Amino acid sequence: MTAGPDTTASAPPEAPVDDRAIASGGLASRLLQSRATWVFAVNIILIVIFTAVSEDGVYFSTANAQSVAISATQALLLALGLAMMLGAGIFDLSLGANLVLSSVVGALVIQEFQDPSTLEYDRVGVAVLLGFLACVITGLVFGLVNGIIIAVADVNSLIATLATLGIGTGLGLLLADGSDVAGLPFQMQESIGFRTVLGVPLPAAAALVLAATFWFVVRYTRFGMHTEAIGSSRASAERAGLRVRGHLVALTSMSGAMAGLAGFIDLARFGSTALGGHNNDALAAVTAVVIGGTLLQGGHISIIGAVWGALLAVILQTGLVIAGVPSFWQLIVVGLVLLVAVVIDRASASRRAN
Repeated sequence: MTAGPDTTASAPPEAPVDDRAIASGGLASRLLQSRATWVFAVNIILIVIFTAVSEDGVYFSTANAQSVAISATQALLLALGLAMMLGAGIFDLSLGANLVLSSVVGALVIQEFQDPSTLEYDRVGVAVLLGFLACVITGLVFGLVNGIIIAVADVNSLIATLATLGIGTGLGLLLADGSDVAGLPFQMQESIGFRTVLGVPLPAAAALVLAATFWFVVRYTRFGMHTEAIGSSRASAERAGLRVRGHLVALTSMSGAMAGLAGFIDLARFGSTALGGHNNDALAAVTAVVIGGTLLQGGHISIIGAVWGALLAVILQTGLVIAGVPSFWQLIVVGLVLLVAVVIDRASASRRAN
């Protein structure tokens, strides 16, 4: 009989694995592929341009840098909360209304410690502390209500927060009797609003610490992992045993607390409320988050991108002011930046799908 093929012969050696792509995927490659890196580069370019067009290069000054930092603080606080919610696939249009309502409640609490005859404050420290707590708690409750409507009542987040935007704005105006609550203790501005730490405004430094905390949560904790998992597929997250509704309520409450903190910083900056100064806060927050790389459809959060994105929005606004551009053009430019960010976001999503 003719012997059959030798099946015991050793198989030919496997082809060597091409690991060039792995080798090239170092830190530099990852940075270049990150949306946050490009937003940071755009910020630098804009600073150079606005410095060149401003009179005597005033844009590149310590005073203006501190002004930009303090202005970016509130945008960043709102952006951090919104980034977490978008990571889970929900949205919030009521951030500005939450900020305004929280600041009004905090201001009214502080005014309770004012002597009506002398208009002086006896216990400034206690008044400011309770005002701070009132702002944060009001914001948290506002966010909690949003979460219950979205997660428990199963109302679309856009519709839910559009409704609470109107309700929150109306309540703020009602409590403030239609005008700003002024006459807050000047010590609050001196100790918080205008205070600097190593040249950095205290509120901005606090916001950066919070940003670092959020980054750690997203990158290294189960809470961050669960948030992105819910945004990627809520049904799959539920099948995996995640308490999706409770998680969404926690996210909206946390975001609300961030808006309340931004409301307190508003009081510390101006010594009064600013009822008409936050109409475009939601636009600025969305612009910061989306252009920074957080996906609109959920599933991915970029905290570093949100930081640079919040700074981008403020750099644009302050730069256009110093350049003498009318305010309506500022809204157009910010709107265009948001539109570009959304287009990039959709293009990125399409590439991932393919």
